[in-house]
Amino acid sequence: MKAIILSQYEGPDGLKVGEVDKPQPTDTQVLVRIKAAAINDWDWGLVRGTPFYIRLLAGLFRPRVQIPGAEMSGVVEAVGKGVTRFQPDDAVYGDISECGFGGFAQYVCVPETALIRKPETMTFEEATAIPHAAALALQGLRDVGQLQPEGKLLINGAGGGVGTIGAQIARSMGAEDITGVDHGDKFAVMRQAGFGAVLDYTREDFTASGQRYDLILDTKTNRPPFRYLRVLKPGGAYVTVGGNTGRLLQIFFLGPLIRFFTGKRLSIVALKTNQDMDFLNSLYEKGGLKLFLEGPYPLVEVPGALSRFGAGKHLGKVIIRTD
Repeated sequence: MKAIILSQYEGPDGLKVGEVDKPQPTDTQVLVRIKAAAINDWDWGLVRGTPFYIRLLAGLFRPRVQIPGAEMSGVVEAVGKGVTRFQPDDAVYGDISECGFGGFAQYVCVPETALIRKPETMTFEEATAIPHAAALALQGLRDVGQLQPEGKLLINGAGGGVGTIGAQIARSMGAEDITGVDHGDKFAVMRQAGFGAVLDYTREDFTASGQRYDLILDTKTNRPPFRYLRVLKPGGAYVTVGGNTGRLLQIFFLGPLIRFFTGKRLSIVALKTNQDMDFLNSLYEKGGLKLFLEGPYPLVEVPGALSRFGAGKHLGKVIIRTD
């Protein structure tokens, strides 16, 4: 089968399209013929070997992960004898970052717990845009951020997958006052996603704007924690889903002290992979979730698509067609 092969931490330019053996499922695995995959931060970090904790997980000097790709959708081709949830020809999707990656290929074998049934009305490209970004947005807004309908919300990095999906989830929860921060080139998509106000980070620093928010959902985390505090209302919450490692460590260690002295919460989302998908499928089927997609790109264009993703130039989710 064809796959994107990762052999060194050389960044996107070091990736190659090659032939590898088609995997065979164990008794507890499902073999999926992949139709589409999506790029996310896991893939960007994996191909470069940064930040450093990536190497602790995936190999210190050489990557143990041969094929990147954390999100995929496709059709079940075969199941192990211990699998009970799926059968051949089922349309599925899932976040496979916790079971070895492998989405940038024509086939993958994963445990049945890593898969969700795809609604008939959802395309494979749309499905692969959901499991990671939508779960981060939902868990960040609802579970960690405890978004209230009357609250004032800001999403930083609003033009990507988490941001565009997050605005719609917030709307479904009754929120109306939603501000998005990203490059001005993304404003049209951001407004379609439901942002009432948009800010261009190249022209305006939202932490110095004088506005105050009940909840900030951040995908970038590129400022010191105390910069966020000054734009939070009393009792407000700052929630990050990822970003600069140094800033994340500051939030992790200083968050409890900051909450004790100020009453404001600074938190990091610890993603519960592939949870809440029934809720997200239902939201999609009711017309409350529109997926903003870039692509799809063929496998041979994965290096360029990854570079575009890493530079933050993408709109919504970056999709790869693998068949």
